[in-house]
Amino acid sequence: MKFIIFLMLVPCFYLSQVKTGTFSDWEIQQKINPKPTIIHVYTDWCAICKIESFQLNKDKELVEIINEGFYFINFEAEKTKEKVNFQGKEFKYLPNGNSGIHELVLALFKNKNQPVYPLWIFLNEKQELVYYHEGQFKPEKMKEKLNEILKL
Repeated sequence: MKFIIFLMLVPCFYLSQVKTGTFSDWEIQQKINPKPTIIHVYTDWCAICKIESFQLNKDKELVEIINEGFYFINFEAEKTKEKVNFQGKEFKYLPNGNSGIHELVLALFKNKNQPVYPLWIFLNEKQELVYYHEGQFKPEKMKEKLNEILKL
């Protein structure tokens, strides 16, 4: 019986997932249906990034705001190796021994020498920067900022 209840609840967990896309998908979608965009830059070793991801997907109201009003791009700073076209420029992965970093990450960060993860970039529907946030971003504060952007 417990197993059946578990199986019934599993789809509920998936309903509260942020819909993510890639930069190539985003470019196409922006031409069809322009919307504000959230670019979330993270790394797989960043503990705060993992906590934020969990908190974000746990907050159904926040997930709904993002999925209905924004495009959301999750970008792994050190593992994304494909070329990315963004705002008319091409960016590529810069290997450095066993690791590396993507040029786009360096272009997005204000502090080029010491990137701080996670990074949140909010663009309006014209692809103009409207908000920049380095480090942890609490769900309540994010909801406030997203609602402000939607009212612009």
